[in-house]
Amino acid sequence: MPARFVGVVLLGTVQIVREDYYGNRSVMTILQPGELFAEVFSCAGLDTMPVSAIALTDSEVLLLDCRHVLSSCSNSCHFHNTLIKNLLQEMAQKNLALSRKIRYMSKKTTKEKLMAYLLDQAKQQGSNEFVIPHDRQSLADYLGVERSAMSAEISKLKQSGQIDTHGSWFLVNGQE
Repeated sequence: MPARFVGVVLLGTVQIVREDYYGNRSVMTILQPGELFAEVFSCAGLDTMPVSAIALTDSEVLLLDCRHVLSSCSNSCHFHNTLIKNLLQEMAQKNLALSRKIRYMSKKTTKEKLMAYLLDQAKQQGSNEFVIPHDRQSLADYLGVERSAMSAEISKLKQSGQIDTHGSWFLVNGQE
């Protein structure tokens, strides 16, 4: 069945993951209520969905048929135009997020990937103290690194005083 539906998270937390042929998992994003998934794939008319949506908590998802969303109704109603505009804005935001992820993944070392991510989080949240939307395994999957190597780098950064952390909470004290 072709990828036809855009998912809207109504309740809960949903993780979008991509697995390769060998079963290696890459976390694409973690979604909260109000956020969309699969819009790019359904709008592109792909034959199959190249990612999986996994509920991390009890969740409710609304599925919208992309064919109906993109086809303006005969009345050209304000609601439909707003829906299309919001869909395009969401796709643009996700394009920016993927560009950031590519920038993280293009760094050579685990430390560089981690620090680029943490410094972006501090900037986005407007504080050097923030909570990330990942646990350690999810963050490692998102950055494309081994969890043990990432944990070792976090320990080194903590010992050097560059960061402090507990779980998903981080404090960035300064740059290298």
